[in-house]
Amino acid sequence: MRRREFITLLGGAAAWPLAARAQQPAQIRRIGMLIGYAENDPETRARLAAFRQALEQLGWKEGRSIRIDYRFAPASPDQAQQFARELVALRPDVLVGNSTPAAAALLSETRTIPIVFVGVSDPVGSHFVTSIPQPGGSITGFTNFEPSLIGKWLQTLKEVAPSVTRAAVMFNPTAPDEGAFFLDPFEPLARSLSSRS
Repeated sequence: MRRREFITLLGGAAAWPLAARAQQPAQIRRIGMLIGYAENDPETRARLAAFRQALEQLGWKEGRSIRIDYRFAPASPDQAQQFARELVALRPDVLVGNSTPAAAALLSETRTIPIVFVGVSDPVGSHFVTSIPQPGGSITGFTNFEPSLIGKWLQTLKEVAPSVTRAAVMFNPTAPDEGAFFLDPFEPLARSLSSRS
């Protein structure tokens, strides 16, 4: 049962090749984590602490039944790529990419080690997965946004502050298709709300 809970925690990827090998509980499992944020960032530390705590609650103790190799790549895609290469060379059972650049770097290094992404805005537009319900390939994960939410944010803003006449969308212009992901649902609603004012 612990094996299934662990895999569920990392993205519900029960069909991974890892499942066949995970039946030997004495063996230490290995996770490679590529994090697109600074190691000393308070939010990063809090998230990692919560991750380790959740693993422990499921019976996976770091240093005993599981080993986690961390790499932090807040500086550039080149740094993420270098660390992704290092993590893949360690041959972990699963990789975790926390951010769009981290997931992209891991995916470019391997198609055989299962990858779980976290904190990716548009996994379909970034070409990580075929679709959210049917990711396909060796990658799955969690997205922070659903495009329909972007319009809801604008509607909520207009309800809270009806006098607002301008709103901006901030996104990473270097991320593939991220502009369209945010702007496609935002612009029509902004025009419609503007015409009602």
